[in-house]
Amino acid sequence: MSFSFDAGSYRYPSRRRVVFAGNGMVCASQPLAAQAGVDALRRGGNAVDAVLAAAGCLTVLEPASNGLGGDAFAIVWHNGRMYGLNSSGPAPALADAAFLREKYGRMPAHGWYPVNVPGIPAAWATLNGRFGRLSLAETLSAAIGYAEGGFPVAPVSAKFWQSGCETYSALGDEFGPWMDAFAPKGRAPRAGEIVRLPQHGESLREIAETNAESFYRGRLAGKIDAASRAGGGWLRAEDLAEFYPEWVEPMSVDYRGFTVHELPPNGHGLVVLETLALLSGLEMGSGDAGDVHRQIEAMKLAYADGLKYIAEPSAMRVAPSELLGREYLARRRALIGDTAREPEAGDPHCGGTVYLCAADGEGNMVSYIQSNYMGFGSGIVVPGTGIALHDRGCNFSLEEGAANCLAPGKRPYHTIIPGFLTRNGEAVGPFGVMGAFMQPQGHVQAVMNMIDYGCNPQEALDAPRWQWKGGKSIELEPGFDGAIAEELKRRGHEVSVGDPYEFGRGQIILRDENGTLCGATEPRTDGGIAAY
Repeated sequence: MSFSFDAGSYRYPSRRRVVFAGNGMVCASQPLAAQAGVDALRRGGNAVDAVLAAAGCLTVLEPASNGLGGDAFAIVWHNGRMYGLNSSGPAPALADAAFLREKYGRMPAHGWYPVNVPGIPAAWATLNGRFGRLSLAETLSAAIGYAEGGFPVAPVSAKFWQSGCETYSALGDEFGPWMDAFAPKGRAPRAGEIVRLPQHGESLREIAETNAESFYRGRLAGKIDAASRAGGGWLRAEDLAEFYPEWVEPMSVDYRGFTVHELPPNGHGLVVLETLALLSGLEMGSGDAGDVHRQIEAMKLAYADGLKYIAEPSAMRVAPSELLGREYLARRRALIGDTAREPEAGDPHCGGTVYLCAADGEGNMVSYIQSNYMGFGSGIVVPGTGIALHDRGCNFSLEEGAANCLAPGKRPYHTIIPGFLTRNGEAVGPFGVMGAFMQPQGHVQAVMNMIDYGCNPQEALDAPRWQWKGGKSIELEPGFDGAIAEELKRRGHEVSVGDPYEFGRGQIILRDENGTLCGATEPRTDGGIAAY
């Protein structure tokens, strides 16, 4: 991997530069959160403490993307070993797919029905208990301070906050607690306006002091249960009490001298790995329209497989490893021609999210992601707590017999994925691009920008992106090369220009052979890098 760090050599329009440090670094979508993470390092914490301090702050500073009622995943490199954590919660025991088929015909996006057991507080407690040096109370102190003392709203956060306000204010009285918690003036806060979230701060304090036990088996669990019963929801205290995060073994593929790691299903990191495995057998590196075409076609094939097969692991009809088998990949790769095609899943049995990362001076690194899914999530806020519950259940299918069909105790197909690079068994660093179904596409493009095209991490994030939307439909980010766009049209792609806010928001930290940390965040978000 060859990077160019000359200040005059940056190839994409951006006023950001990579940041170097030797002792520690945190990259996050909010500068105040990144600084809180580095403050944890300065107080004697490690990379896990840093990422948790930042993650706690992000539930306050960027509530339109994540909150106390969301899910989380992590890849941790600690003392020379990799660990994976899946803290996505299952559907409640009362979940009823037949009822929703008859009432709605599909999974609703708002209200109580798409609410599964939240995983974020459990992820914090679990990571802190296994790896942390600071107490959870120490780690979350900055987040509590911002919630109770106030913070200025950042520009991109204000935009998404306004979108949430427009959505929930139009949905009826059921969403009154959301308005009370996040728009008490009857409107979303403006960029730069000071906001306080005292109920959120009180819940954060209780989570910190009880190591999240209150949320799952205590007072807060009781409040969630009571709100669900009052609102006609399915979630109960018993569902919360039974939940614990799962330690998992990350999956990986080798790609041109590097190893790319993702978490196994129920997340769709497998789509990233299959795409890269397909592309590893093709000639790439010119950066021309042919390269972009092959990336898109590989992504379409991998996504078609993912959307058909990825689900709760016990419900999957194929093993994840089968989608990465050499013979199966060869058959799929042979489908990539010179023109666009409609993607179809193969058969291996035949012939609103925040991403952040942290590193410390001892070699530990964390790739971490947490989300409420669609903006603020379901729009349900537990009265008196500031807990905004996610709508992750919206990703379930209601098709009878489908691997991802809603069922009690089952986790849905999940879109949030942390990534990690290693080389020759040593950590290179964490990376991620948030943004629902854009995430695998952002992962692939960021990795290829660095490995195939020699971009430094900042350039890899700045580069204009493409996004497959289904069928032959491709959206290009404003600023994408016009000549390549025309060639893609000639090859049969249905090309349009997309909303610049819908191409993901990423962070990267890499460590070189000398131990120097190199961090990047991108202008699509309010992001910042804190280091020392």
